[in-house]
Amino acid sequence: MTAVTVNAVEPPARVGPRRTLRHGLTLAWRNVSQLRYSPEKLLDTTLMPIVFLLLFLYVFGGAVAGDTKSYLQVLLPGLVAQMAMFSTMGLGVALNEDIHRGVFDRFRSLPIARSAPLIGTVLGDTVRFVVMMTILLGFGTALGFRFHTDPLSVLAAIALAYVFYLAVCWVSVLVGLVAPSPETVQGIAMIWVMPLTFGSSVLVPDTSTMPGWLQAWTDVSPVTHLADAVRALTIGGPVGNHVWITLAWAAGIVLVSFPLAVRMYARRA
Repeated sequence: MTAVTVNAVEPPARVGPRRTLRHGLTLAWRNVSQLRYSPEKLLDTTLMPIVFLLLFLYVFGGAVAGDTKSYLQVLLPGLVAQMAMFSTMGLGVALNEDIHRGVFDRFRSLPIARSAPLIGTVLGDTVRFVVMMTILLGFGTALGFRFHTDPLSVLAAIALAYVFYLAVCWVSVLVGLVAPSPETVQGIAMIWVMPLTFGSSVLVPDTSTMPGWLQAWTDVSPVTHLADAVRALTIGGPVGNHVWITLAWAAGIVLVSFPLAVRMYARRA
């Protein structure tokens, strides 16, 4: 009998950070390209900032600041922080839908980094953030909002909101991986997004009138520090440590949620 020699299959080489990023950018472009054929996916992103701005401005403007014009100057920077949170909610839903459709099973059969599909999903969702911020700032300017700082400070405020948005995206990814169905992702996301955004200085810059226990939370809330930093960078005032605290929160969120998301993806996808 003739002996048959079977060559052992060598395990694939470990994918380095550079290739991982390249794979993630490729998959991010896939997500962006899908929007050309399904622009209705941006409908909520388009309408949400307009609805929130009009609702909060004309409901709370007179009570908080005495008139809507004065309240608009402090409300819009706060809504930048709020929209950075709300714009991440659709990410978990889309991720969960892709998993149920078997899209991520096909990704696992490709010679790409294990985390590349998740990185691509997060980076591809940047379009939602850009659209939401553009509409919010554009519509707010049409209503009478004016920047009182230099363009570099304004760009720094948007960049800070974007960094925090990217960090929170990994929490949304984790929710999308844990939730049993796309229908439950939105409900789970609301449980933690709503207290973080409304239990902050987003709508009320002066938190001294809040109950002691709530004021203690708002003083350490990352959304409060983000909102206060954006206000200082767009309409003036002392920035203080708000920028550094926001960045520290963003780094902490990523350090915790990113490895958990990758591990959960390896188990579920």
